[in-house]
Amino acid sequence: MNKFKFAIISIIIILALYFVHFLSYTFVEPKAYDFMVKHSLTEKLPFDKKKQVYGSGDIILVMIDDKTAEKYRWPWKRETNCKLFEYFIKYAHPKVVVHDSILAALDKDNPESDKKFFNTLNKFDNLISGFMPSSQLWNDRNFGDEYEKTFAEKYALNVENKASFLPNIYLSLIPFPKPYFNVIKQTGSVAILPGFISGNLSSYAMDETYRTHEYLIAYKGVLYPSLALRVFLFVHDNPKIRMTNSYLEFPNLKYRIAYRKTKYQIATPIKFYKIYNDYSHPKFSAVDIMDSYDNLEKGLEPVINPKIFKDKIVIIGANVSAGTGLNDVKTTPILRNHPGADIQATAIDNIMHNNFLKVIPDWINIFITLLGMLCVYGIIRFYDLFKSSLFTLIIIFGYLGLSALCFYFGIVINVITPPVMFVVTMILAYIHKFILENRSKEKVKSAMGKYMSEDVMKRVIMNIDNLGLGGKKAVVTVLFADIRGFTSMSETMSAQQVSEILNEYFTEMEPIISKYNGIINKFIGDAVMAIFGEPIQDKNHALNAVKCGYEMLLKVKELQKKWAEEGKPKIEIGIGINTGEVFVGNIGSINRMEYTVIGDTVNLASRLEGYNKVYKTKMLISSSTYEETKGFIDVIKISDVEIRGKSHKMDIYEVLKVI
Repeated sequence: MNKFKFAIISIIIILALYFVHFLSYTFVEPKAYDFMVKHSLTEKLPFDKKKQVYGSGDIILVMIDDKTAEKYRWPWKRETNCKLFEYFIKYAHPKVVVHDSILAALDKDNPESDKKFFNTLNKFDNLISGFMPSSQLWNDRNFGDEYEKTFAEKYALNVENKASFLPNIYLSLIPFPKPYFNVIKQTGSVAILPGFISGNLSSYAMDETYRTHEYLIAYKGVLYPSLALRVFLFVHDNPKIRMTNSYLEFPNLKYRIAYRKTKYQIATPIKFYKIYNDYSHPKFSAVDIMDSYDNLEKGLEPVINPKIFKDKIVIIGANVSAGTGLNDVKTTPILRNHPGADIQATAIDNIMHNNFLKVIPDWINIFITLLGMLCVYGIIRFYDLFKSSLFTLIIIFGYLGLSALCFYFGIVINVITPPVMFVVTMILAYIHKFILENRSKEKVKSAMGKYMSEDVMKRVIMNIDNLGLGGKKAVVTVLFADIRGFTSMSETMSAQQVSEILNEYFTEMEPIISKYNGIINKFIGDAVMAIFGEPIQDKNHALNAVKCGYEMLLKVKELQKKWAEEGKPKIEIGIGINTGEVFVGNIGSINRMEYTVIGDTVNLASRLEGYNKVYKTKMLISSSTYEETKGFIDVIKISDVEIRGKSHKMDIYEVLKVI
């Protein structure tokens, strides 16, 4: 039964720990991750705070922003964009132009405007536009099948796939209009899913915060690149790609990207950079580019020098205030309204410069958590409250410091879940320690009860913090009971036989003494000394002592019959009882003390017991005891007895019967 209980308790504890771990990881860990990411950002580029601009970088943003929308009223004809793109193809000559936008429908009211725009795009060999997979089914299944086939033939990646599983949550594609499809030579997915990767889990984030990038998109068994990966492949002349269960590898470049597969995505954590004015990369307004184009066409000085963009990666995106439909912003760990184009720029930056966060392996997180839990448990188990609490706090804050250091160096480690598990372990450890200590106390109490009265033991426990020598004066009744002829009897019996008789005798006497509110103060060889009135308060202690002695004599008669049948010797006992004032308390030394009573009252009770041999009686009481009990007992008075140690004679009484 004990093993069964232990197994049940163990299962409950394990389930509770798992549940706490799940809650912490799901709801708290992402926020802790965001905090660490936000407070360990590095500078991507020097930022001139006076001019509020970045220094030159290899990734530059051109944004259709409020300034642009103010001059060119939205919605505008698509040919308005031509100035923007013509600037780059005719004057700026960037390495890549990334169009972070989805074009899903034609402008039926302005077909010529669309045609001009598409003709401009057709001039580019280094233009990469975005496409969007969808979780909605095709409205027209036949059209969808045909489009998927054509789309795959033009844009799918040739990947050596060694992965055992690919997520497949997309059910269709947002199709390009045919004229647009015909002019776009390179495309990449702009889909971004909220996600979270840290430690021993990879999961779909429940808080709609975007923390990861999906460099590869799996769509119905076909692999497509993200916008960022397409840029990387274009810049590196489309190197060979190999996909394993943990890495996206480029063997020719001797380069690889670590990722985690979930049922939703192939996710890699984004390494964000410090933000200034909502952007982490150099940003120019699209209207300044368009005005620069106009000036250059007229032979005037451009607003923005085209040389800034030469051989750079240019990302064209939109971030206009609500009301235009161009406010592409998302929540990230570092910014609530983070422009989508800057998120794409960051993903491109990560892959172009091999600048990724490194997620530590699962087993390290598990090992650290378990090791910390064992340390916390051991500390609490073997140290007192102050030391165990101090050491546990050191472990918790030490771990938080370690995790902060890891994030500073770009290493992702579980931040808050291990300390949460340490705290839960601390609670469980204190509960366990409390249970063990209670069990130990119960064992001690049980053991003490075999050596002293239960009431004395309770008194010691109640005053455990105030134990010391000393006591008080009190009126009590003392009872002595001794076996007649014990010495001669022991000479004819073996030690084992003597101990068996004594043990059985004392076992029968103890409950009788307890029954009448007495406590056994000590066993003195074959004698018993009992006290009535302390520490158990009893105003009838004298009468109860006499009743106790009388019942002890009756019990001895029963034992005599039993022992006679067993061939054991007949024993008789003598009882002496006296009532009077004593000193009761702790007697002894600082290191060893005993709860007892001392005084002339005790001595007289002992001598009365001895006088049973002289008068051939079984129970003698003093006159003081008789005065307290005379209405309840039948006695024979023995007058003028000369008691050793007393200066005058006194009357004593033999108890014949308790009425």
